[in-house]
Amino acid sequence: MLSSQKTNVNRSLLERLAALDVGAAYYDEPLSRHCSWQIGGPVDLLVEPRNSNQVSAIVGFAAGHGIPLLVIGQGTNLLFDDRGVRGIVLKIGSAMDHFVIEGNRIVAEAGAWVPEVSRRAAKAGLAGLEHAIGIPGTLGGLVLMNGGSHRKGIGDNVRRVWIVGSDGREAILTRAECAFSYRHSALQDSGGVVVKVELECEQGDPALVRREMIGDLRERRRKFPRKQPNCGSVFLSTAEMHATVGPPGKIIEEAGLKGTRIGHAQVSAQHANFIVNLGGATSGDVLSLIAHIRRVVFEKIGFDMHCEVRYVCTDGRIVPADQAKTSELAKEG
Repeated sequence: MLSSQKTNVNRSLLERLAALDVGAAYYDEPLSRHCSWQIGGPVDLLVEPRNSNQVSAIVGFAAGHGIPLLVIGQGTNLLFDDRGVRGIVLKIGSAMDHFVIEGNRIVAEAGAWVPEVSRRAAKAGLAGLEHAIGIPGTLGGLVLMNGGSHRKGIGDNVRRVWIVGSDGREAILTRAECAFSYRHSALQDSGGVVVKVELECEQGDPALVRREMIGDLRERRRKFPRKQPNCGSVFLSTAEMHATVGPPGKIIEEAGLKGTRIGHAQVSAQHANFIVNLGGATSGDVLSLIAHIRRVVFEKIGFDMHCEVRYVCTDGRIVPADQAKTSELAKEG
């Protein structure tokens, strides 16, 4: 593990933060334990708050002392560098997963598990979250990215979002202020931390909603790799791509890349838009495989593919994985 002496982050400052009422704190925590790819080196300090007040305290402390701060959920769409992350990782997970359903509205903390929210909504006779039943992540992360499936996004159901701003203060944003678009929102650029969300759904037939969810889960089991660590879809699917060359998985498969392996990272033989960790894969393996896929596809059809999955630089910056090496070179230069 990297020692704090090599990080340029004052260990005594981290100890001061950990001594506050900010939730559970872990030094030199391997980030491979906090992402679905199971890849990544240690972070100087990982903190798991239990409420928004603790989030505010962490954010305010980091800002006030100039300590790099990275906010994550379950890390289902993140690739951490093997060298780890310098500074603080604030993880919003199961310690902040409470939610309630009242009428056609759901008010949930950002750490709520998306499949559980979807299941409970269906049981309550609410429709609109069927597309999210198989998405393995937290609600805060889903809202931040306007995630979803079948070209749908959670933003359609968002009514309000509570955030902690970069100054540590809470604010409430409306759906319009979040500016949701395909797999994007203004929240990504705000520097704020999502701590709570209010969703609005339509009334539906519980049996029909449940049937659709079961069908979606059955299709996911058939199409997607489930037994090997992966981050879900690697490459972004856009309307332009669908209209001109098709979805990413089809493009990669037709380029003859299914099963291609670099190191211990491999293009899934089950679905070509998934990269699986065969065991011991490094961030370099994954980035090299992504670069290889992009190069081959561009040579064959002239289409420049971009990543949905995000790479976390050692200083905590998050960039699309296809920009990772360029970003690191720019930082080092």
